[in-house]
Amino acid sequence: MDIATIAGIIAGSAVVLAAILVSGDITTFADTPSALIVLGGGFAATFIRFPLSSIFSALILGAKTAFTHRKTNPRETIEEITSLAETVRKNGPLGLEGIDISDPFLSKGVQYIADGYDGPFILESMERERDLNLERLDDGQRVFKAIGDAAPAFGMIGTLVGLVQMLATMDDPSTIGPSMAIALLTTLYGALLANLVALPIADKLGLKMKFMEINSTLAIDGIMQIRENKSPNLIRELLVAYLPEKMRAELEAAA
Repeated sequence: MDIATIAGIIAGSAVVLAAILVSGDITTFADTPSALIVLGGGFAATFIRFPLSSIFSALILGAKTAFTHRKTNPRETIEEITSLAETVRKNGPLGLEGIDISDPFLSKGVQYIADGYDGPFILESMERERDLNLERLDDGQRVFKAIGDAAPAFGMIGTLVGLVQMLATMDDPSTIGPSMAIALLTTLYGALLANLVALPIADKLGLKMKFMEINSTLAIDGIMQIRENKSPNLIRELLVAYLPEKMRAELEAAA
């Protein structure tokens, strides 16, 4: 579970809620027409921009990735790959059978080596899987970004609707309040949906895409070096380039 995403949404909602409760009644900020304009309009615009078949899967995958966190330490991955290389040096590719590997992507590459597949096949298969995983995350990011772009726009549309209603019924003072509520609350709802939920999740998905690309490429390079039966020390030296300076020093000290 990604605590940062959940904590950020809860903290942001709590701040807004506290400001509402301090200054007035929370029911004053509840308006069904405003919510319908922002939510309905925002999701309708998203449905127009993307194929319907891919929107729901992108939303589910994007939300799952944003709210979950699978810790992958590249330093630990390098150590694990080095250990696998030592096993192959001592026992051959069949020595990899039955080894428990925490990363499913790395585990698949190890299984390819144990099964005796050649290098080009392993490289093509793993790169294809990496690219498809990144493409799915990118779809989720684009959908959440589209919602974040559309929500404030429909908030502004709701504001215009409320102002038109208010100006059209200026002779009836009882309609001014509800019309102004629609005008202002749609902007509030659109800003909250975009800046507290949709756009932060889109940015989180973009960040996780970068981490996934680095870790997956590291795993592919390590698997290919093991397949070529390179020295464990040489493999470690080649993969250290994926680490930031601080981690490099720690890895060298441990080695």
